[in-house]
Amino acid sequence: MQKRLHIHMSVDNIEQSIAFYSVQFNAEPTKVKDDYAQWLVDDLALNFAISTRGEKKGVNHLGVQYESDEALLSAQTLFEEKGIKGKEDKGAVCCYKESNKYWVEDPTGMVWENYHSVGDIEVFGVDSGETSDGCCVPTFGSFSETPQSTDACCTQPEDGSTCC
Repeated sequence: MQKRLHIHMSVDNIEQSIAFYSVQFNAEPTKVKDDYAQWLVDDLALNFAISTRGEKKGVNHLGVQYESDEALLSAQTLFEEKGIKGKEDKGAVCCYKESNKYWVEDPTGMVWENYHSVGDIEVFGVDSGETSDGCCVPTFGSFSETPQSTDACCTQPEDGSTCC
């Protein structure tokens, strides 16, 4: 049986987010409701990393690792064709890797790193783009002026079922 990583994110605008994530995953959602969308993406393997870098604990950023610079360029082109502007970061030295990257931000402000690693290095990062928290995630402006809701995704239902 194959395991699948689950990430659930609260968003401000479902339509804008569906448009963004359809480009990010290069796939349409497998389920769409008025307040919910789901992608079951079969062609993504997991690259999960943790570090003690940064003052804020929790999700630092999300990303998609591509197998070649050509595949990364193809993704970048698709983002740009769909009006999603990002930040190109060629030769970035970060997280013990040298990589070519194309950073984008989803409509709620979550940063996504699209990248192809070209080699290992022995230091965490020496890139001049490093932020004060020791990571190389660029600073973007928010897509939305609306503050994100503090409502929880869901609470455990009394019947013991799962919510998402």
